[in-house]
Amino acid sequence: MVAELAAELGPLWHERHQARLASRLRKRAIGAGAKHRLVFVDRLLATLVHLRHGATHDVLAFWFGADRSTITRAVGEVRPLLAEQGCTVSPGVRLRTLAEVVDHLGADGKTGIIDGTEIRVPRSAAGRKDRDKVISGKSKQNAVKTMVMTDGDGRVLFCSPTKPGSCAYITHARQVGLFKLLADGPAVEILADAGYQGLGSQTGGRVVTPPHRKFKKNAPDWYEEMHERQRKAHSSRRIRVEHGIAHLKNWRVLARHLVRREHMSDIIQAVAGLLSHQRTADLTSARQT
Repeated sequence: MVAELAAELGPLWHERHQARLASRLRKRAIGAGAKHRLVFVDRLLATLVHLRHGATHDVLAFWFGADRSTITRAVGEVRPLLAEQGCTVSPGVRLRTLAEVVDHLGADGKTGIIDGTEIRVPRSAAGRKDRDKVISGKSKQNAVKTMVMTDGDGRVLFCSPTKPGSCAYITHARQVGLFKLLADGPAVEILADAGYQGLGSQTGGRVVTPPHRKFKKNAPDWYEEMHERQRKAHSSRRIRVEHGIAHLKNWRVLARHLVRREHMSDIIQAVAGLLSHQRTADLTSARQT
């Protein structure tokens, strides 16, 4: 997998590096001066280790025999390339936008599953106007939220850009354009939890949420049994998205709260792309055997 990533991302990184050098006034020719101490493969490995295990830049600098600033620059250059890859659904086919995901599900007649998740981040500096917006009303912690969509196998298809922790899940879904895509796009079934209650009626029933409870008090026994049966049936279908989110949170950089929230969108999209690529490879090998 590392060899595939290096072969794909290496030329793109080199092209952007050359464009960056040519974009400013220079006193020396391009290529003159100090040379890179880290080749691209080492930069890619350092970024992957940082994302997977949460190793600090100081530790990576010691491992690779480079300066800390070199590692910081390498991670800052490679991480956006990983985030732009998109999520792999089959060998050579990737989905990069929510519109592509909806079209893919509609074309194949598959069911999508959405859910929101929170990632803890450091508290904003005192005096910032948006300091209170990062506080989540659900967990009472400083966090950012992202909307995750998976298929029926639990493979991550899309992770939205992050929003402050105070943003409601249904509001986030509307802001990323899910409502408009489902209302105007192909007929797709999307499973969601009670946090997205209301999207179903607004999208013509394409978003399926848990059954609404009609009796708040003194419900008949037959209704309690029916409601519980329907709730469990919906939950058993929707549980796959929880598995996908759990795999995301296994990456240490998303489990700890030391990463700046400005970088979280790139980080979670990079991790989602790497996970979907591995998941697709596993499913392909399983079908062949």
